[in-house]
Amino acid sequence: MNKDVSQNPSEVLQQYFGWSDFREGQLGVIERLLQGDSVLAVFPTGGGKSLCYQLPALMLDGLTVVVSPLIALMKDQIDQLQSRGIAAVRLDSSLSWDEYRVAMEQLRSGTAKLLYVAPERFFNERFRSSMEGIKISLFAIDEAHCISQWGHNFRPDYLKLAVVAKNLGVERVLALTATATPTVQQDIRDAFDIQQDDAICTDFFRPNLHLKSCVLKQEERLPVLLQRLKSNPPGSTIVYVSLQKTATDVASACMNAGLDAKAYHAGMETEDRSAVQEWFMTEPDKIVVATIAFGMGIDKSDIRYVYHFNPPKSLENYAQEIGRAGRDGNDSKCELLLVPEDRIVLENFVYGDTPSQSSIQQFVREIDRQEDLFFISQIKLGNLCNIKSLVVKTMLTSLELDGYLESTSPRYDSYQFKANVPSSEILSNFEGERQAFAKQLLACAKKKSIWFHLDMTEAIEKLGCDRSRAVRALDYFAEKGWLELRATGLVHGYRKLKPIQSVDELAESYFSAAEVREKAEVNRIDQVFELARASECQAGTLSAHFGQPLSQPCGVCSFCTDEQPAEIPPVESEPIDADVLESVRPLIEKHPAALADSRSVARFLCGLRSPAITRAKLSSHKLFGHCSETPFAEVMQQVEAVSGAAKREVPF
Repeated sequence: MNKDVSQNPSEVLQQYFGWSDFREGQLGVIERLLQGDSVLAVFPTGGGKSLCYQLPALMLDGLTVVVSPLIALMKDQIDQLQSRGIAAVRLDSSLSWDEYRVAMEQLRSGTAKLLYVAPERFFNERFRSSMEGIKISLFAIDEAHCISQWGHNFRPDYLKLAVVAKNLGVERVLALTATATPTVQQDIRDAFDIQQDDAICTDFFRPNLHLKSCVLKQEERLPVLLQRLKSNPPGSTIVYVSLQKTATDVASACMNAGLDAKAYHAGMETEDRSAVQEWFMTEPDKIVVATIAFGMGIDKSDIRYVYHFNPPKSLENYAQEIGRAGRDGNDSKCELLLVPEDRIVLENFVYGDTPSQSSIQQFVREIDRQEDLFFISQIKLGNLCNIKSLVVKTMLTSLELDGYLESTSPRYDSYQFKANVPSSEILSNFEGERQAFAKQLLACAKKKSIWFHLDMTEAIEKLGCDRSRAVRALDYFAEKGWLELRATGLVHGYRKLKPIQSVDELAESYFSAAEVREKAEVNRIDQVFELARASECQAGTLSAHFGQPLSQPCGVCSFCTDEQPAEIPPVESEPIDADVLESVRPLIEKHPAALADSRSVARFLCGLRSPAITRAKLSSHKLFGHCSETPFAEVMQQVEAVSGAAKREVPF
């Protein structure tokens, strides 16, 4: 056991964190890790997951690597750790070169005990080479549910983390999540070889969260929200919405009603978002109207109210969002204001992510025509095939899982650098062949304004050298401070393992898989609406979803207090005006790549962007989003009906 035997976890807890007691489940996780076991920890939002790796990091003699998709969370945790005298660093795209260099020095010297990185960092060749020789005692994976294709937030990069852990020779793994159903837990345990006894799940149910819901008409929702906010006793409040414009509009309505509210969404400038978050965290009784961009990593204990002005897209999202309330243990109200028409927006986002079968055929054809060893840009591939980047990543991962491909080290096709000293000063540090090599390498770069651009593929062909030597040379120049370096043009490497026997058959199977996932996402929306109906105890329904049914009703939700159940009326939609379909015909002829089939046309009419629609600048067209209040499936059905009736006239 790699452990400082002079201390036990309770002593470290008191010394570094100032707490005398562990929360439920924490000590069990920590003790298993110190014994060398890999562990799955399923704690509710705000349940103290971060301590489960921060404390062992201080007792293990190597580095603890924390994988998190959230840069904001990394920054917050590092600030907190450093304030406690704990050496922690992060490596992410927001760092300046000087900050990156200082972080690497701390890692190589062993000064840093924790390193925070995003999952995609492991596919950076510079990072992988820099980690060679560093002992990793603990590999902690936050948001571990992202590894499961059946989870609510699947990320293909997470699926490869098990292989990354093995390649790095990590001694133990800690997988952490707040929202894993039993099926997702099994996926996580299988991936990291975690034993059933080493899966620690604390109680999901929190009796101080009072779940409420009501079904409203569109015009009733804002007045009801304002009435609720005005009549509530003072308390910090989050109002969740689906769209950035809704956040701005509702925040303005709150302010006009005399409420102290601000909007927060991803479209705001970074400094403006930071200012709103700081205002909410430090001031009492404030209201933030936000998209889901707000909340990850928020650790404010006294949030008294969470309202969903628009419904969440899944019960997992709902659990995360309401989990930010009442962390001090006091009663908090979590209310869902459901308008049936919101279902259209949620469903349309789901349908808009699914590529057409022709796009998938083109994707498979592009992979099939590659050499046995190849590098490819996922962004360029997505643009070429009109498939969103995340879906491209998912399908490439599927090709790996199905045995067609094996990923190799990714690389950057180009580097950019800004000289801090003259090239003659750089070259004066070398002699003979090394000096000649450095001179030739620098000569391959082309200056554009301040930055020099180096095409790495062209450079190594011209120099006749190994790629790794050129990369090491540039890294060395940067470490010495002679130039500021940044890599661009990420391409992923693959090796073909077996041929694709039939492009059409494989494309059809992948399209079928996409449709299955599409139906699963729509089913998640069904579950949210069923919860809002409150035909049974809402807390019990939510707990059972996560594998922990309650022994008795909560007594405080809408069902238990006889406020529901409520019927949710079906959404009625009008047929698409014939003039709209007629007006879209010339657009199809002008932009055949962007509007290649009925799914693409429906995506355009529903206001859903795709790479081709963005590239053709169709999102600014007056017809874009004309049918945004009509279910996607109905729009596509009507487009197909027109297509079938007049194939010669309308190339849908």
